[in-house]
Amino acid sequence: MEALIISSILTGISLGSMYGLLALGFYITYSVSQTLNFAQGSSMMLGAVVCYTFGVTLGWPMGIAIVVALLACALLGWFVERFVVRPFASRGSNSWLMATVAAGIVLDNVVLFTFGKEPRSLPSALAQKPILIGDLGIYPLQFLIPVIGLGVALVLYLVSRRTKMGKGQLAVVQNPDAARLLGIDVRKAIVGAFIVSTVLAGVAGVLIAPLFNVASDMGTLFGIKAFAVAIIGGIMSPWGVMVAGLAYGVVEALITATLGSVYTQILTFALVIVVLAAMPNGLFGKAEVKKV
Repeated sequence: MEALIISSILTGISLGSMYGLLALGFYITYSVSQTLNFAQGSSMMLGAVVCYTFGVTLGWPMGIAIVVALLACALLGWFVERFVVRPFASRGSNSWLMATVAAGIVLDNVVLFTFGKEPRSLPSALAQKPILIGDLGIYPLQFLIPVIGLGVALVLYLVSRRTKMGKGQLAVVQNPDAARLLGIDVRKAIVGAFIVSTVLAGVAGVLIAPLFNVASDMGTLFGIKAFAVAIIGGIMSPWGVMVAGLAYGVVEALITATLGSVYTQILTFALVIVVLAAMPNGLFGKAEVKKV
């Protein structure tokens, strides 16, 4: 039983890092533009599918396939901001919310018709031979994923709090007109935020694909959970988002291991409701101060 618990915790940390990476995408776009890309899960799927297509189907070197996958995700981020979010946000409409949901559904179905419905396995040298730790077998990729996730969170925190560029991006959402007077290109900052967010989703997709299967619908539930993680962590706190992702992944893995997968979604989303009822601003979020 002890070995099962330890194995579940390690699996949960890897899984939680994926939720954290996706949720950091929500943090980036919201902190710069106060908009969200609800096609984030589909962006993750696109990264995995493009990587599989070029690396396995076409036989390209995996390193090049990963680069192509991330470039495809970057292009998707630009497209979503330019054609799905901007037309509504520029008019002060919140319809971008439903538009990004619709864009994700369209992308999922386009991939379904082109890539196929059958799930496929993405080979990786980091997910073939486990490292034995006592009676436990841990794949190297399970160690790498949390390192990348925490590293990204650290970089985002340092950039947003310690650099002129990061402070300038935060100024974009607080006072766009003042940001323009300071020489900040507000439009480029927002476009860049969407591109970075979808690239992070692509990274998550490429990392998680060897441990799961590549499929057109693989990002749907991941995207929903990542949004829950972003809210629980406090969407304006990159560290909070990452910590919430790790906690969510561990709790989910423990529930699956001890009670069975049939209870996983019921209990984890019930816990989401409880946490948000107790802490409406998230674990590390702050109540918004409104001037009157």
